[in-house]
Amino acid sequence: MTRLRFLLPTLALAGVSASAFLATAVSGQEQPKPAYPPIATRTYMVGDLRIALREDTGTLARLSPAGEPTFDFTPGGREAERQGDGYVHLGDINLRVRTAGGAWQDYASSRARRPIRTLPTARGTISAADITASLGGTPLAVERRWVDAGGKLALRFTLINRGEAPVEIGGLGLPMVFDNILIDRNLETAHTQASFVDPYIGRDAGYLQVTRLSGKGSALLVLPEAGSPLEAYRPILQDKVAAEGDIFTDRSPRGQTSEGFYDWTIASKGFVDKEWKNAAEQWNAPTSITLAPGAHRTVGVRFVQAPSIRAIETTLTANRRPVAIGLPGYVVPTDQEASLFLNSPKPVKAIAVFPAAALSVTAAGTINGWRRYTVAARQFGRARVSITYADGSVQTVSYFVTKPLAQTMADIGRFSTTKQFYDDRSDPFNRAPAILSYDRDADKILTQEPRVWIAGMSDEGGGGAWVAAMMKQLDNPDAGEIARLERVVNETVVGKLQIADGPQAGAVKKSIFYYEPGEFPGYYDQEVNWKSWTSWSRKDAGDLGRAYNYPHVAIGHWVLYRIARNHSGLVKVRSWRWYLDHAYQTTVAMMRDAPYYTQFGLMEGDVFVDILKDLKREGLTEKASNMEALMKTRADRWRAEPYPFGSEMPWDSTGQAEVYAWMRYFGYEPQADATREVILAYDPAIPHWGYNGNARRYWDFLYGGKVARIERQIHHYGSTLNAVPLFDAYRRDPADTYLLRVAYGGMMGGITNIDQTGFSSAAFHSAPDMLKWDAYTGDYGMGFYGHALTAATYLVKDPTFGWLGYGGKLTQARGGVTIHPGDGARSRLFVAPAGLWVTLDAGKIASARYMPATGRITLTLDPATPATPAARLLLETTTATGRRYAPTTGTPDRGGYTIALRGAPIDLELTPR
Repeated sequence: MTRLRFLLPTLALAGVSASAFLATAVSGQEQPKPAYPPIATRTYMVGDLRIALREDTGTLARLSPAGEPTFDFTPGGREAERQGDGYVHLGDINLRVRTAGGAWQDYASSRARRPIRTLPTARGTISAADITASLGGTPLAVERRWVDAGGKLALRFTLINRGEAPVEIGGLGLPMVFDNILIDRNLETAHTQASFVDPYIGRDAGYLQVTRLSGKGSALLVLPEAGSPLEAYRPILQDKVAAEGDIFTDRSPRGQTSEGFYDWTIASKGFVDKEWKNAAEQWNAPTSITLAPGAHRTVGVRFVQAPSIRAIETTLTANRRPVAIGLPGYVVPTDQEASLFLNSPKPVKAIAVFPAAALSVTAAGTINGWRRYTVAARQFGRARVSITYADGSVQTVSYFVTKPLAQTMADIGRFSTTKQFYDDRSDPFNRAPAILSYDRDADKILTQEPRVWIAGMSDEGGGGAWVAAMMKQLDNPDAGEIARLERVVNETVVGKLQIADGPQAGAVKKSIFYYEPGEFPGYYDQEVNWKSWTSWSRKDAGDLGRAYNYPHVAIGHWVLYRIARNHSGLVKVRSWRWYLDHAYQTTVAMMRDAPYYTQFGLMEGDVFVDILKDLKREGLTEKASNMEALMKTRADRWRAEPYPFGSEMPWDSTGQAEVYAWMRYFGYEPQADATREVILAYDPAIPHWGYNGNARRYWDFLYGGKVARIERQIHHYGSTLNAVPLFDAYRRDPADTYLLRVAYGGMMGGITNIDQTGFSSAAFHSAPDMLKWDAYTGDYGMGFYGHALTAATYLVKDPTFGWLGYGGKLTQARGGVTIHPGDGARSRLFVAPAGLWVTLDAGKIASARYMPATGRITLTLDPATPATPAARLLLETTTATGRRYAPTTGTPDRGGYTIALRGAPIDLELTPR
């Protein structure tokens, strides 16, 4: 419980009480709540929703599905404790306005509430009130109406300029308050009661999706009414940590047990002029609204239920909303093309790209009622596609353009093994040779950091640097890079980070770097704070009890085993058997010396499944049996729990992948299926590169980022790690293409962290005051692990969109379909109609041709190289109805086939049986 113990001071700084955290993370018991005065509410039925409005403020106190009155999308159960001034609710409004020549002035209806003035209600209006008094001197009158709009709940505000001068509205936000508060909840109640919110920041086509943590049941959609675009998504900070003068705040704690709330921001120019002036380009061009004297403007949103997460897009279509689906996604390498499919009630009038040189978007006909466009990537970085419809509404789709993935792999390999390579023999902590964390702003290695693990090669924030370098070698081995990595493993990892021998052989320390000023006087930078819990002493850094550190080391051994076993002359220091034995030893040591945290799924814990499978393939039966028995004790525990996704954090999105892997391995299918659905609750499909497949994470900048704060992270390592089980689930059920879309979004999202030089950032800052990559490498290596493990090409026949290539270029001719892989590995291919999963532990796939009529598949493999004279092929039929395949040539070997390569490409026929 090392990190848990030290977390508490940080949680207090973030506004989270230690008692609340401990209640969730340790005891699992909910805490009694103090008594509060009762609140009078009035209940209404609107279509398929049941709502309650407060009689005093007119704000929303409850929002439930009509058929599930005990479930609440809002934090209605906390309404009593959140009833005072300073707590935002659905039905509040934030305004930033100015008159000609004046400064921006801020007004928030939640800050100091005053009695509302009831207004007459027209037909369909549930409640109408003038709330101007609560906005303390605003030059605009503000009327709020809750409306039954044809069976759909709508919230509308009318802003009226009753003055004599024009008023510019540069900030217009509607607080979106949903129940993402996990404080005082155990895992089961959190999954059955709480919800997460994901935004599509797409202007007039934008929306929010509110999904239950369980992944079950209906999802709530928040849709824009006319003239109410989702232009920006502004975090509402806790009042205790907000900047001086910021009144757009909330009093609820915002921390690891509560992400907090956001404004649906309709106009953002006033924020770009001030707080966001140093940020990168906003997701959408900032606008303002000017009201002439006597003029008015009505804005609002409406609330719609989708029957399930997978039905969100069909629900949008049914509600006459424009729907965009990018396939294979919204991250596009410059050597590939993508497709954008649009389904809208109004014709497309124009399409524009910003920056203009980033992408080209070309009409490519229609298919099954969808307009199809070809998207060709041109220029590295972010890009925005703006689609203007005939009614003047605008939808934006956000893309990210990368280098060709083969070049991206080469870039991260080169950067991590050169720029991040540390070989200072005078280092007092004996870290040389090492691959250490990097600060992009300073362009230097982080040899010291008060969060000592970042400079100590362990934890995620420090282990990420060398794990990324290692995983690059799995499918793209480079002799020079491997030579340095062998040095790192044999001279530093084993013996310094990992206990080399004795009764604790294989155990892993928390950090090689630590804070002992008495031992190293004058070494530590006195310009930074070394007085917090993060500056571990030598004793604390040497703790062996954090199981999360063990997969990092196991990966190092396992990758070198794979390279030594399947390639010639690249691994020279040790034999393949030595590395596989040490991967096994690391696993056993984890169960022996760090048992507490093994009750949880671990990030990168999938590697243990691969190690076990390799032990079996090598015929190491005794070790395989022992390891399998150890892992089954964990799996059996998870099998008995309704939501076995605990962590050292109160809620986490990184253990699900390993839980899923062992559930599948041991045949616990219902638990695996439940895990899959839980992942979809926090891992959305959204037409935006940053949020598509972006598994929820909002606290790890505290532990691995240069800008350390609570903030929704874009493509933190959770994106790729959660793609691993989703890809597996899709291969088992290729009809569920939603799984593939989310998985591919996460896998490709995790490559956007790598810049044009090969530097890899921990994550992207989503808050509109930054919108840029963090300057630390931090824990990105865990994300690259997930990308490298899942990099593959998928050949798919979509029931709506026809033949598609995820990760490759597709052509059709003479009754066959050919795909040329362009993913970063070119060693894995799934042919969905055949249910066949093709993997190469050595060798590269140049192309694959599939004949639907016969099921025959022809692989074209790259020529031999000195390091890869032969390919190693494995074939797996993943579906219940799929046929078994075998190659027409090759030597059976370790559950697969060895295929001799030549000086030119060879064709390999795979035939169904």
